[in-house]
Amino acid sequence: MKKNLRSLLALVMLVLFGGRVFGAAQVTPLEIGAAAPNFDLPGVDGRNHTLHEYDKAGLLVVVFTCNHCPTAQAYEDRIKKLYADYKDKGVALVAISPNNPAAVRLDEQGYTDLGDSLPEMKIRAKDQDFQFPYLYDGDTQTVAHAYGCIATPHVFIFDQSRKLRYEGRIDDSQVREVHTHDAADAIEALLAGKPVPVARTRVFGCSTKWIEKSDAARKAVEKWNAEPVTLNTIDLAGVKDLSKNDTKNLRLVNIWATWCGPCVAELPDLNDLQRMYRRRGFELVTLSVDEPAKKDRALDFLKEKHIAATNFLVTSDDHDALANALDKEWPGPVPYTVLIAPGGKILYRHTGQVDLLELRQAIVGFLGRTYANDPDRR
Repeated sequence: MKKNLRSLLALVMLVLFGGRVFGAAQVTPLEIGAAAPNFDLPGVDGRNHTLHEYDKAGLLVVVFTCNHCPTAQAYEDRIKKLYADYKDKGVALVAISPNNPAAVRLDEQGYTDLGDSLPEMKIRAKDQDFQFPYLYDGDTQTVAHAYGCIATPHVFIFDQSRKLRYEGRIDDSQVREVHTHDAADAIEALLAGKPVPVARTRVFGCSTKWIEKSDAARKAVEKWNAEPVTLNTIDLAGVKDLSKNDTKNLRLVNIWATWCGPCVAELPDLNDLQRMYRRRGFELVTLSVDEPAKKDRALDFLKEKHIAATNFLVTSDDHDALANALDKEWPGPVPYTVLIAPGGKILYRHTGQVDLLELRQAIVGFLGRTYANDPDRR
């Protein structure tokens, strides 16, 4: 029994502190002294970048990072600072996203407005003003595998002969006080011609989303699709209470109808938002303005699209009164969407189909992008 427990503990430690899993095979970060594997990857600038493009640089820093991970987002400014601090000292920095977008579950995107596809990487690079190359390896993941990227962010620093001299984290804390600037210390040592004081450190962050994990993402959708879908009625007083939002949740309210083409087109996308953010105190409430006699039709549509939100059918046909109860700025057409903070403040309102990126930005703008916004995760 004790032997089995020790074996199990060893496996757990490997996963927690090594995380070296690539499908059925093990992924191990490059050994110190190993040569930098070549790469030829598309970047957000519309062209491919190779390892040899940076031959003239005295040092090469390869940072595996991504869009969706809260830890990676917490380090974006620090990655930009590394680049800015050393770009004029003969140090090149290249960022690579290792993740396969289909392998990222919706509920793993609760801290982001963007997924890990190349088009979304282009948006993030523009929003964050990345001055360094940001490359995509998500389709084949051969580069991530060759380097042994086990999490985002994960740093590999190579000397002028492109031998690995440092592998690990950027520093020792994503949200607490930083005590060791491991990557910068490694760069400083190499620039001074000295050995790196600590050549390997543990990494922390989101595990690499290998393509094999896409099956888990698919099964998650199947599980969500099996959740019960209901449709209750609500009167104007109930709508008024919804608008007050006397809860701790961020509340997204969408007014829709089965006879409204844009409504039925966007509702599944809004449902995805619920699946993304609900672990963080977010809820989707739908208000159908179908005639009460058409309640079954509305419920059938909700079931067909697996909208397991808080669904209501409004019993009043007085749309002016409905607007006054929910949001007096609603001009009348459907769909209409409002994002209500706890206490009733409307953070976002939109008539017609929403711009999903704009809405996600409003949601994450309130909830926060990193664990610094979640005291229990610090």
